[in-house]
Amino acid sequence: MRILGIVALAATLGGCASITRGTTENISIASTPAGAEATISGLDVPTACVTPCAIVAKRSADISISFAKPGFKTEVVTLTKEVPATGAAGFAGNVIAGGLIGMGVDAATGAALDHKPNPVIVTMVPIAPAASAPVRSPKPAHRAPEAGT
Repeated sequence: MRILGIVALAATLGGCASITRGTTENISIASTPAGAEATISGLDVPTACVTPCAIVAKRSADISISFAKPGFKTEVVTLTKEVPATGAAGFAGNVIAGGLIGMGVDAATGAALDHKPNPVIVTMVPIAPAASAPVRSPKPAHRAPEAGT
């Protein structure tokens, strides 16, 4: 009976980071100047927003964000995934409460991960105006000397 109780407890607490942190996170997106279109890839649903904005993403998602604004170069930021101290603590809590089941759930959902950088802030680089050819003044026409001079 005791073993059955332990297995039931492990099943209900499986994935401590999944419970304490959740499987999604908010990611803030900004640009200087504001008003750039941010196209986010790696989400279940293709998403775009105008900066400043925020999205909700699965912690396990492989995300990149493309920033576009007329008159500026397109910038792309690829986010990395890291295990912060809070995620490591939740994952380690599986040893006590969730066991292998909890570790498996956390690993599968990415619950112990955070995206970096967050917030994502990009400084847009202006596109230099096209260099134009130097304007030359027309050469004065060469005149023949006037008669009588």
